[in-house]
Amino acid sequence: MALTVVSREVGGVAVLELKGKITLGEGSVQVRDAVRNLVNKGTKSILLNLGDVNYIDSSGLGELIGAYTTAKNHGAELKLLKLTQKVHDLLQVTKLYTVFDIYDDETAAVASFK
Repeated sequence: MALTVVSREVGGVAVLELKGKITLGEGSVQVRDAVRNLVNKGTKSILLNLGDVNYIDSSGLGELIGAYTTAKNHGAELKLLKLTQKVHDLLQVTKLYTVFDIYDDETAAVASFK
């Protein structure tokens, strides 16, 4: 299943709803483009909702790190929301769990940007 990205705003925070797989090719490009578009518009708070992402390959993982770096370089914050068990385990194994701010609750995640 291809990745779909839907953007919405909650309390001044851009929430990107990701659904599908973040893999080499189209999926990872969509994440990169969505985050770059937001930071280029001056968005400082970005939340990636991964609740409907069922698979991330190494390229997709690289894109998450790239999105995080892009946000940081533009003075923005990028946080993750609602990891599936597979994605959670992947971030644990790769030790990236310590790099990202991760939340299970959207309200708490949005409040954390204040």
